[in-house]
Amino acid sequence: MKIRYLSCLLIPAACATVSGPLADFEPVEATTVLDAPAARTAGADAGRIEHGRYLVGLLGCESCHTDGALLGTPRMDRQLAGSDVGIAFSNPLQQRRPGIVYPANLTPDMKTGIGAWSEREIITAIRTGVGRDGRRHLPVMPWPGYQKLSDADAAAIAAYLRALPPVQHAVPENVRPGERARAPYVHFGVYQSRR
Repeated sequence: MKIRYLSCLLIPAACATVSGPLADFEPVEATTVLDAPAARTAGADAGRIEHGRYLVGLLGCESCHTDGALLGTPRMDRQLAGSDVGIAFSNPLQQRRPGIVYPANLTPDMKTGIGAWSEREIITAIRTGVGRDGRRHLPVMPWPGYQKLSDADAAAIAAYLRALPPVQHAVPENVRPGERARAPYVHFGVYQSRR
């Protein structure tokens, strides 16, 4: 309810009959907090992996990277395995077809996740927003806030993600501004497209 109330304060038209630029959207209540899923822990890395799990939970990674969480209906069988629901990164109130990013699969699945990534590539993506393809991730991923993670913390997150059970789940392709989305997305975290 808090999210819907906040949207009424920021966008009063959202609380009345929806028309105009919001006609293609409906309010949603996203899941804001999920527990990070358990990972395989063994031997000397157990403490580091558990610390990584703690950090992933603290940073709220599963709130975007878990399928359905952006709509308030997280699929627990797809925790951290990416989202079929995207996040608009350009303003749909100004542009009918916003740019959309679909949060990636962070499990170590070799085909659809980060299974082929090295620890260094994972740490670089977390800290700088640059993926193994050399491209910068969109600002929806809050990497600027993660730049100052200590080496030990960044390595713990990478170790944790690599210790998760792999989940094969391909997310939709990102959408450039002006292109038509083929999968649902949210904007402001409180509105879902009707497509």
